[in-house]
Amino acid sequence: MPEFDLVVTGGDLLDGTGSPAVPADVGVRGDRIAAVAAPGTLPGAETLDATGHVVAPGFIDLHSHADFSIQGHPGADTCLYQGVTTLVGGNCGFSPFPVADPESLRRSAAFMEDELLWDWTGFDGYATVVERSKPAVNLVAQVGLNALRMAAVGGDERPATPEERTAMRVLLERAADEGVAGFSTGLIYAPGSYAPPHEVTELARAAARLGLLYSTHMRNEADRLIDAVTEALTTARESGVRLEISHLKAMGRANHGGVHEALRLIDEARAQGVDVTADVYPYTASSTTLTSRLPGWAMDGGVERLLERLSDAGTRRRIAAGTHIDADAVVLAELPPGPYSAWIGRSLAELGGELGLSGAETALEVIAAHHGSVGIVDHAMSEDDVRAVLSHPHVGVASDGWVLRPAGGGRPHPRSFGTFARVLGRYVREWGVLTLADAVRKMTSLPASRAGLADRGEVREGLAADLAVLDPRTVVDTSTFDDPWKPAAGVRHVVVNGTPVLRDAVLTGKRPGRVLRRHGA
Repeated sequence: MPEFDLVVTGGDLLDGTGSPAVPADVGVRGDRIAAVAAPGTLPGAETLDATGHVVAPGFIDLHSHADFSIQGHPGADTCLYQGVTTLVGGNCGFSPFPVADPESLRRSAAFMEDELLWDWTGFDGYATVVERSKPAVNLVAQVGLNALRMAAVGGDERPATPEERTAMRVLLERAADEGVAGFSTGLIYAPGSYAPPHEVTELARAAARLGLLYSTHMRNEADRLIDAVTEALTTARESGVRLEISHLKAMGRANHGGVHEALRLIDEARAQGVDVTADVYPYTASSTTLTSRLPGWAMDGGVERLLERLSDAGTRRRIAAGTHIDADAVVLAELPPGPYSAWIGRSLAELGGELGLSGAETALEVIAAHHGSVGIVDHAMSEDDVRAVLSHPHVGVASDGWVLRPAGGGRPHPRSFGTFARVLGRYVREWGVLTLADAVRKMTSLPASRAGLADRGEVREGLAADLAVLDPRTVVDTSTFDDPWKPAAGVRHVVVNGTPVLRDAVLTGKRPGRVLRRHGA
C-alpha cells in the first residue's frame, strides 16, 4: 500500500519561512503534511505533478471580509484561483456577531452585500452555520468593535458608560471563549468611530489578557495618518496587546509619502518592545462605503437616522458642508437597485456634472436614493507608497476583499480576485520589489504568526496540509477596475486540509475547509 494519501511531486519548495527554494516532494497523510523529502522518494496513492512549479504553503489572507459572504458562496472560487486557503475575517470593526439587533447590524455592513442568514447570536452559532455550508477554504474569525458597540451601546454618538464598557468586555470574553482569534476596530466607521481612545484601550487590554490579536483600521488614513498611527501604537503600549495595523496607506495626493513616517514609527515601537506589524493590498485604490466619508455626527443613531437627516434640506446642507471628497477619484462600485444603478463604474464627478451638483452633494444624493448602501472605489493612493509598505519586512499581504463568487454584478475592487497573484506576478516577477521567497513569507508564515495559526503557514512535517502550487513565470492577476470579474492565472494546484480543491487550474468541487478556532478555546 502507498505510504501517503497524496504526494506533491517534482516541484521547488518554498517552505514559507523566506528560505530559498529547494527541490522536494511533499507527502500528505490525512489532513497533515507527513513528509518533506528528496524528489521521487515518496510513494503516494494520489499525486499532483508540480514539475516546473513552486510548492508553497497555502496563502493566508489576514485581512478579509469574506465572513459576510462565505455562507452565500462557500466554494470561494476567487480565493482558490489565487492559492488562498485560509481567510481571516472580522476586520475593520465589522463582524456578523454578537447579534442583538440583526437588522441594524446588517445595515451597518450593507455595502459588502452580505449573504448571511443572521440566525445566530454569537460566534459559536455563526461558526456552526458556516461549517454546515461546507466551505472550500478555512475561516478564522475576529470580533469587531462595531458589533460589540451595537449590541451593548447602540448606534449613538457618545462614549460608552462604565456599565456598557463592561457589557462589551463580557461579549468580547464570550467570543474569545468560543474561539475567535482577534478583536478589531474600524475607527472611521460608525458606531466604532464614536469610541474614544480610552474605551478602545480598555477593550484592547482585555484582548491582550485573552491572547487575541488587535487589528485596527485606524482613525485616519489621510491628513492625520501619523496621529492615527500614534494612537494605535499608544493603545498597544498601554494594553500590551499584539497590534496589526490594517491596510497601511496614505490617502489623498497631499498626503502621499506619509507612509514613510508611519513605517518609521512602527520600527521605533518594535525596537521598544511593542508587538506590531501591518498589512497592505497591492493597489492604489481603496474600497469602502460612501457613508464613511461623511462627518461622524451624520451617522449618529445609524443608517435610518442618517436617511432622516438627509430628508431635511437644511440638515443635508450641513452634512454636505462637512463632507470632503475627491469626486474625480471616487467611483461607484456597488449599489442596490435604484435611480443611479446605471452609474456603477462612473465617478461622482461625472454624475455630479450630469446632476449639476458638487461632489459632496452628489454623494448625499446617491446615499439617500440607495438607502445608505453605496460601495465605492477610491483612487487616492500612490504607487510609490504601495511599494514602500509592501517591501517593509514586517508588513504582510492581505486583500481587504469579500467577493467570493466568480461572476456577478457591479464593479467590485479587483483585490478580491487578484491580490496574491498580483504581488507574485507584478511586484515580484515584473518589477522586482520583492523576492519570490519573501513574497511567499508575507502570504504564509507572517500572517499565520499574527493570527495564531501555529499549525499553518509553513510546509513542515506535522503541520496542516494546506498547499499552493504555482508557476512563477505565469502567475498574474487578470482582474481590473473596469473588468473585475476575472480569476487569477498561474496557480495550478491548491490543497486544503489534505484535499485537492484545485487540480490543473480546474476546481474539483471538494469543500474541505473549516472554521479554525483559537487554540484552547
